[in-house]
Amino acid sequence: MNLEAFILGCGGMMPLPYRHLTSVLLRRDGDLFLFDCGEGTQVSLKRLNLKWKKIDAIFISHTHADHVTGLPGIMMLNAQVDRTEPLYIYGPPKIAEYVETSRKVLDMYINYPVIVKEITAPCIVHEGEDFTVRAFPLQHTKTCVGYTLEEKDRPGEFNPEKARELNVPIGPLWGKLQKGESVQSATGKTVTPEDVMGEKRHGRKFSFVTDTMYLPSIAKEVQNSDLLICEGMFADDCEDQAREKKHMTSRQAATIAKDSQAKRMALIHYSPRYNDKNLELLLEQAKEVYPNAQLSKDRMIFDIPYID
Repeated sequence: MNLEAFILGCGGMMPLPYRHLTSVLLRRDGDLFLFDCGEGTQVSLKRLNLKWKKIDAIFISHTHADHVTGLPGIMMLNAQVDRTEPLYIYGPPKIAEYVETSRKVLDMYINYPVIVKEITAPCIVHEGEDFTVRAFPLQHTKTCVGYTLEEKDRPGEFNPEKARELNVPIGPLWGKLQKGESVQSATGKTVTPEDVMGEKRHGRKFSFVTDTMYLPSIAKEVQNSDLLICEGMFADDCEDQAREKKHMTSRQAATIAKDSQAKRMALIHYSPRYNDKNLELLLEQAKEVYPNAQLSKDRMIFDIPYID
């Protein structure tokens, strides 16, 4: 099962000609999940040729304009096609008021169910058969949350040689064992899945953290992420400003990645004071703490493979 993260916008505060505002799309086979929806989200969706009409859920970190101004457009865009599936929108207090007010003021034509859920972190906000999306508290100038999407462990690999040794005939019985059911062998002996399956294999974890001051608790929430997308808004010389505005430096983001033992970390939500050339300064300072740090750029794609 493929898991990919698409950076739709990596900017903070104001859009630039080459940098839209913060938004990340996570594609898990047929499921699409949008994390924040800044100005320019639709442009990147179009340029990446992504099937926006299949977005299942939108997770909003907070209701500052640079994280939600793209939301009315996405909602209206979905009304241009035949859609019967609901669109779920999650976020902290005020997100329901923002959605409802936008619908009224813009006189939106919406022909599908929109389900808005205001959340109080920490909590599980959304889940499927084999994954959960969890929100956890951040500390910003207004209520803000981070998110993790974490897959459940997968069954171990099936050992056909072992099944033959235990006289389980090839066919439907093998399928039952792989689904976790016990079966009867050709000799009448009960064979359990544990007899023929290897150790459980890890699922994957994606984490999204933006608009917060540095908190040691964040590392615990994003522990062992396969991909951590994390705000690194300022360089070291602006640490006082970051603290005042309750944002992070790239070095602080790298500290979270290191402490959480993340496999990869990509910076996002850059201050507009940094053009693409001097973003390298943010990366250099992050790499001094966490060598696997990367810069995210608009329309960059991160594949998130299984590790076992």
